[in-house]
Amino acid sequence: MEKTLSHKIKEKALELGFCHVGIAQAQHLQAEEKLLQTWLDNGYQGKMHYMENHFAKRVDPCKLVPGAKSIISVAMNYYTKHQHAHNPSQGKISRYAWGDDYHDVMKKHLRQLLDFICEQDENISGRVFVDSAPIMDKVWAVKSGIGWLGKHNTVISRDYGSWMFLGEVVVNCTLDYDTPMSDHCGSCTRCIDACPTDAITDPYVIDANKCIAYLTIELKPQFDIPQELQPKMDNWIFGCDICQDVCPWNNKFSQETTEESFAPRPHNLNPELHELSNISEEKFRENYRKSPIKRTKHAGLMRNIKAVTSKQQEK
Repeated sequence: MEKTLSHKIKEKALELGFCHVGIAQAQHLQAEEKLLQTWLDNGYQGKMHYMENHFAKRVDPCKLVPGAKSIISVAMNYYTKHQHAHNPSQGKISRYAWGDDYHDVMKKHLRQLLDFICEQDENISGRVFVDSAPIMDKVWAVKSGIGWLGKHNTVISRDYGSWMFLGEVVVNCTLDYDTPMSDHCGSCTRCIDACPTDAITDPYVIDANKCIAYLTIELKPQFDIPQELQPKMDNWIFGCDICQDVCPWNNKFSQETTEESFAPRPHNLNPELHELSNISEEKFRENYRKSPIKRTKHAGLMRNIKAVTSKQQEK
């Protein structure tokens, strides 16, 4: 029996190194539109004003990509077995930022996947996305059957936990669509209970204003981290993995990535805060070239280090 295009796409995606691939019909996200509007109305986006832009495109991929009919969602595992130190002299960096910038790695493979799809039919066209456009990655990952949305608002896979990067290929052809995966969090609230700043206001709802990941990455360097939250940061200077570290699914099903680009750079594993606080802008650019950490900029990293060390100096 001849393989369908959908089957060929999935085979190719796995061949390219993605750990999961699923397909959903491109459609207006009516239920999610209401949830997003409520989240914005509550001011939970903090100073991420870009979340308010292109609202219509964000909830309807057909407006983002004219002629869109199918969304191919992919995931790439980034977990490594290294652990965060609990030494007050060392900073903590989120696992996702230990290696190379996932935007570059994912986009390269997604473009290869799109090229393959277009080779199958000259009438097919599409676009690739990796956390860089108004598209609701997690919603489409769930709808395509990759996983379910955890109460920490991160997609969880039964095979890899939540240590996954997400991306999409949006195409103008009809494909075979997958069934969304059911929620397997049950009554568990470990992520909610573990958050030191109470950023998970309700299951599946994050108030970015309290989220350590937002405060150390997305909050621009010219803004200070609120004084009342600084003592709760537990030496996180870029991102935060607490809600994922306590997740039972991660404890049981994490698998080490096979993507060499995500292997930790030595200076990203538990860096000495005193040494890092004296790094020059030039050295910052050198160390974090093609790294997610460059997003916070030198000034932002210095602010973050000051925030986590200020409480130590007061003792």
